[in-house]
Amino acid sequence: MDKIRSYLSRFFTQQTPLPPGVHHYQSPPDVPVPFRLHLRIEEGGEGILIVNASTVLHLNQTATEYAYHLLHQTPPGEVATAIAKRYRVSVSDALQDFQNFSQRVVTLVETPDLDPSTYLDFERTAPHSQKLMAPLRLDCALTYETSDRQSVVSAPVDRVHRNLTTEEWVAVLDKAWDAGIPHVIFTGGEPTLRPDLVELITHAEQLGMVAGVLSDGLRFSETGYLHSVLQAGLDHLMLVLDPAEEQSWEALRDTLAEDLFVTVHLTVTERNASEIPAILERLAGLKVASLSLSEASGALKPVLESARELAAHHHIELVWDIPVPYSQLNPVTLELNAVGEHIAGAGRSWLYVEPDGDVLPRQGSNAILGNLLNDPWEQIWQRAREVAPV
Repeated sequence: MDKIRSYLSRFFTQQTPLPPGVHHYQSPPDVPVPFRLHLRIEEGGEGILIVNASTVLHLNQTATEYAYHLLHQTPPGEVATAIAKRYRVSVSDALQDFQNFSQRVVTLVETPDLDPSTYLDFERTAPHSQKLMAPLRLDCALTYETSDRQSVVSAPVDRVHRNLTTEEWVAVLDKAWDAGIPHVIFTGGEPTLRPDLVELITHAEQLGMVAGVLSDGLRFSETGYLHSVLQAGLDHLMLVLDPAEEQSWEALRDTLAEDLFVTVHLTVTERNASEIPAILERLAGLKVASLSLSEASGALKPVLESARELAAHHHIELVWDIPVPYSQLNPVTLELNAVGEHIAGAGRSWLYVEPDGDVLPRQGSNAILGNLLNDPWEQIWQRAREVAPV
């Protein structure tokens, strides 16, 4: 691999990348582990590979070419010859790298509980720095209604006069997929209050999208509901934990036991600040692998910093670029203020859709880019790039 990298750095500017576009592959039904792949090639030759509608892989130009040939079932010898000619490396090195890439994809196909977004160990551009043909993710607030234990004070309910119907949300998902958006997250409010959440997850799965849900998790403590969501094709969950509520812990235990990637969101408050070490130890004991943190006020920032260190001590990965449902504490806004460098992808790598279809660069923004149900996608995306240029 080091040899290929050295050649790439020397000759990269002489190579013409593959043309932008979207490619698909469905394995034959008789293979031991059936799978499907979707590849989106960007203008600069970088790519996004979706594995089994459950994980988005971010690829550099070389890895994108390998993925392209993998999807098109090009014989390995032909791939090696083409890569060797394009990048002036030996055929044997190119063949070895293609076989290594293919094996990594097979490993991902066979691995449960995958992170919804990851990177292979190829060189790549920095996150959110490239010019994209479409966002990598769409955050869809299905409703601003909340369960009794939440407050909707922070949500802009005065601006949103209705919720889209099931059919309208299906149309939104179709438009997003046609635009090349591979990943959707259903949020709110509390998305499990929508009786059509399972239907929408099913439709996203059928399209080929990676589907996630952001929720207080209370309904996920109901075995029947949890299994219906999983069977619909849910790939990942961010559970907004209320550490003082045992039902919240029960929901967390239940979801961690399933084939589902789970991230916990924890807001540091005056009420739980002194208990943060014990809470994180309990999360580690449950083998939570992914954590999102925010604070209820600036005065709690030292506690938040301590929580970040404790999470690292427990080998819990920190996640900063996924939003959480609106609440009285508005943890998203506070979180982004605390670590402002992590909002770089807002309006470029992800967009936010309100319950009535209006599109914002991110949750909490007042810049309406258009309505995804009524306005042409090209117009919305152009406005997004004007608001948040690369």
